[in-house]
Amino acid sequence: MGYPSDILSTRAIIKPGKFVVIPPEGLVNNVIPGIEGCKVSIIASPKYGASFVQYMVVAEPNGGTTKKFGTESNIETFMFISEGHGSFTVDGKTYDAPEGAYIYAPAGVGLEFKNTGSEQMKAVLYKQVFIPAEGVGEPYVYFGNVNEMEYALYDNMENVFIKDLLPVDKAFDMNMHILSFAPGGCHPFVETHVQEHGMYILEGEGVYLLDDEWKMIKKNDFVWFGAYCPQAAYGCGRTNFTYIYSKDCNRDVEL
Repeated sequence: MGYPSDILSTRAIIKPGKFVVIPPEGLVNNVIPGIEGCKVSIIASPKYGASFVQYMVVAEPNGGTTKKFGTESNIETFMFISEGHGSFTVDGKTYDAPEGAYIYAPAGVGLEFKNTGSEQMKAVLYKQVFIPAEGVGEPYVYFGNVNEMEYALYDNMENVFIKDLLPVDKAFDMNMHILSFAPGGCHPFVETHVQEHGMYILEGEGVYLLDDEWKMIKKNDFVWFGAYCPQAAYGCGRTNFTYIYSKDCNRDVEL
């Protein structure tokens, strides 16, 4: 990497329990047993208040898992390919995974991945503790590709769009969504809710309200905010402001 070209500075903001903004320039490699030929950066963890762990993975050709990831009996996993071409293997079945592909593995099942292309593969990897609930059934392996899905209007607004990546099914205690703001699009109101979100920015630029601060956010940034953190966004720039984000759902709060 060599010497810096200027005085050291960062756009990173870490406010434990409230929100974080992590730009790609500050990411470092974390060695994860069972993942080889990859740069893996842990970008969300309980160490600053998240209830899940999220990773940014940059896999070299043939890089990937050497054993199943997320096989603990209470851990569910998810992976999304943002760039490149790879494969997923879950519960004995292998899925071709071009750009835009994603997969969910229920608790205890685990997943494997590999870069099957000739260029780097970039991906979002995610795990959390599954919360079971009586009378709603069990979640199941789910595979899809965001590039084969149509956007729906978000809250009946013509300039904000959403994709639900996982089934709207109470068996699932989480979902992943892609939200996209046309330039000038925004949330219909400032949201304050029990759900936390982890967001990876796929394209564009936006200005985001986090707690009581408006922050400029752009492609490849990661943003997390905790429960009841006021939040809202405006899309700005010349392209859509688009991100993939996690959401805990379909469960009551335990006392």
